This record gives sequence, structure tokens and C-alpha cells, in this order.
Amino acid sequence: MRIYNTKTRRKEEFKPIHEGKVGIYVCGPTVYDFIHIGNARPMIVFDTLRRYFEHKGYEVKYVTNFTDVDDKIIKRSIEEGIPASEVSEKYIAECKKDMEALNVRPASVHPQATQEIPEMIDMVKTLIDKGHAYEKNGTVYFKVRSFEPYGKLSHKKIDDLESGHRAEAHALKVTGEDEKEDALDFVLWKPKKEGEPFWVSPWGDGRPGWHLECSCMSKKYVGETLDIHAGGEDLIFPHHENEIAQSEAANGVEFANYWMHNAFLRINGDKMSKSLGNFFTVRDICEQYDPQVIRFFMLSAQYRTPLNFSKELVEDASRGLERILNGAEKLKEIADKKNGRFTSDEEQKILEEEMPKFIERFDAAMDDDLNTADAISVLFELVRFTNANTDEKSSSNYADCLYKILFELSDKVLGIKLERKEVVMDEDETAKIEAMIAERTAAKKNKDFAKADEIRNKLSEMGIIIEDTREGVKWKKA
Repeated sequence: MRIYNTKTRRKEEFKPIHEGKVGIYVCGPTVYDFIHIGNARPMIVFDTLRRYFEHKGYEVKYVTNFTDVDDKIIKRSIEEGIPASEVSEKYIAECKKDMEALNVRPASVHPQATQEIPEMIDMVKTLIDKGHAYEKNGTVYFKVRSFEPYGKLSHKKIDDLESGHRAEAHALKVTGEDEKEDALDFVLWKPKKEGEPFWVSPWGDGRPGWHLECSCMSKKYVGETLDIHAGGEDLIFPHHENEIAQSEAANGVEFANYWMHNAFLRINGDKMSKSLGNFFTVRDICEQYDPQVIRFFMLSAQYRTPLNFSKELVEDASRGLERILNGAEKLKEIADKKNGRFTSDEEQKILEEEMPKFIERFDAAMDDDLNTADAISVLFELVRFTNANTDEKSSSNYADCLYKILFELSDKVLGIKLERKEVVMDEDETAKIEAMIAERTAAKKNKDFAKADEIRNKLSEMGIIIEDTREGVKWKKA
């Protein structure tokens, strides 16, 4: 497998630290609200990465955290008049519900920052002892210039960094305070403020800096050196750059061998923003669309490609997913009939000669830097092939073998469920649809094909899919 490594800016052959094992750490959300649709992209992408490594036979340690102490969490706790811990626990539970809806599997470990404070204090002590950090009035800072390779991930030159905020895309600025020895230095530990949660430390009561959390949690649950560190491209600088600096300064070894970052998700061509009125939570979107459509949509582009979220594109994804589900349903129906026919020589030839080609092409796409877009194209071709090479005369065990291949690639690897979400319809709606189908059947019998097509189109607009079979008309709601 070849992975595009953000650090080297090229695709590299993946070589694990330990043969047959992979350690992956992905930065998770700050839990002060429902996760938004932008959060969903890295969750889905790197869940798929984990699934694919398992498909290839690796033992995967997959860790993604919850940041449960942060200024935004504290602000929300003050607004709601409840402890910050209640805010974070509430939204961790809601996040897990959304992840389950998107078929994102639970991580091997979901560490929470507040439960790892002793390890953070130990790392700060180590950094001070090694001359990479210093304390001023209860705040501990990391000395950026003490870490010579600073900027190796983001490819920013340290002399181009200056105090303040980002003025332009190429002129990166870092907030500075008078007590810092250097405006570039960043916070490892900050003193408490009135009403904020705090922990006891050698430098006074306070809480950890954001960057410190991931360095300590990844070390504890994956190891001093990670096979892969992943997250959204917005985290490259300063978060991941600072993680590298403090981790390598403290541990004396490479922090991560491969860095993977997904591109941004835009909404109708614009950056997602509450001020623009285009800020959507996963919960909002899942009220409009089946969560499996959202997952399919997210994987329809290679993860490093910017992705535009729009009604038209999501509906295109819905139709694409429907084609795969229809193909799977056809195979399942034949397989479930248990018709007792033995696999014919022609069917056996397809299983032995044609199916391995689809699997090889699927794997080749995924091996090329997790190219899920090309992998999905292979699934479409597989469904077209199975549709053309199965019918009522096919043996049930042959159809079952084809279904299992489609299930392995779609469900187990891409996380796209092959079972449709059950749609509940009331009696009046069902009666209306069946009356329209009966009217269409009568029109066809009378050779009024224009009227039959008109009714079919109306049913399609209502989200009703009909299929003419030997047993009569079958219908379902998409």
C-alpha cells in the first residue's frame, strides 16, 4: 500500500513498525456541541483506512480521542449553568450516536483528555528538565527554537513565523504574550481562571494546553512512535506541528512515520460557517438523508480531494448507492431461495476467473493512497457484471458467493451497509401507491404506454421504485 505522507509530500510504500500490526492515532472532536458534517469526513475516511488494513490481514490498534477540556466547553458550561464535565459527557454520548449512524466503528480506545492528566504533567516535567520548556507565573511554555526541525510537517520556516494572527495565507503568525521568552513559544500548561475546572500541578492549579493532550494519549495507547497519525488538513499547523515538537523533544524518537490529512468539506462551494447559514450538524443532515448515503458520498471522492456538499451531489450519491443496493438485493433473493441447483461449470468459471479480477482492482485502488472513489467505481462494475450474469436460473450457492464478495468489499471494507433502512409508511400512502401501480398495469394492458410511463415517473418522483417481474410488479420506497 502506498500512502501520501504530508511530511514528505509524496506517496510512500507503507512499512509498519511491527510486522502485521498497525498503530493509528486520529485527532477526535472537541465535545461542546453536536458534531458537524465537516467532522464526519475524517471519521468516515480513517474508519475506512482501519477497515482496509484489517481486510489486508493487519492487527490494527486504532485510537481516536475526545477533547473534553477546552475553552469552548467551559463557555458552554457557563451558558447552561452546568459543570464542564456534564457538557463533555453529554456530547460524547451524542457523538457516539452519530458515529454509529454513519457506521463508524468504535475505536480500540477512545481516551478523554481529562482522564490522562498525570501523563501530561509528566511530559511537561520531562520537557522542562531537558531544556525545552519553562514556567512563567504558572504558565509553562514550549521553547520552539529549542527544537531545530520545527516546521518539518507544515514546511514552514521558523523565521517566517511572527507574533499575532494570520494576516495572509503565506504569512503565519502566532499569538504572543509579554511573558514569553519568544513570541513563537506555545502553551503546555495554563493556570486556572475563576470558575474553570483545574488539576493540581507543580506549577500551580491549572489545565493542559490543547497540543499536549494528543501527544500524551497517542504515546500511552499506541506508542512513542506511531505508524500513522491522521486528521483534517486544518490541523497540520499549528496542532500537529506542535505535537511533533513536544513529543520528539520529550521522547527522543520519531513521533509518527506517516501523516495523513483529509481535505476540507465545503458547503455549496463555500466554507462552512454559522454566519453564512450553511453550518450543519450530522444530526441535521441525517434527518434529511439516510446516514449510509452520507457515508457513500464522503467516500465518493479520494480523501485528499476537496469535497463539495450540495443537495444535487448528495442525491447523485443516493442514486449511486441505490444501484449497489439493488444489485445486492437481487443476489440475496436468489441466494435465499435455496433452489438446490449445483453451481454450473460456467458459474464456477466466473467465481474462479472473473471475481478475483474485481477484488484485485478494488484492492489496487485502495492501495493507491486509499482511493475510495476508484474503489467505488469497481463496485459499480461488479454490480453491472452480477446483474448481467445472474437470473432466476442461477444456482443459489453461486448467487451467495457473489453476494459475499460484494458484502466484503462494500460493507466490511467501505462500511457501506447493504441492507436498506426500513421505511415505515402509513396505510393511506400504501393504498395510494398500490392504486397507481394498478392503474399503470391496466394502462400497459391497454397498450397505453404513454400513460404507463407517466405513472411510473410520478411514482419515481415520490421515491417509489418499481420492478416488473414474472410474479408481478414489485415496489419499494427508496
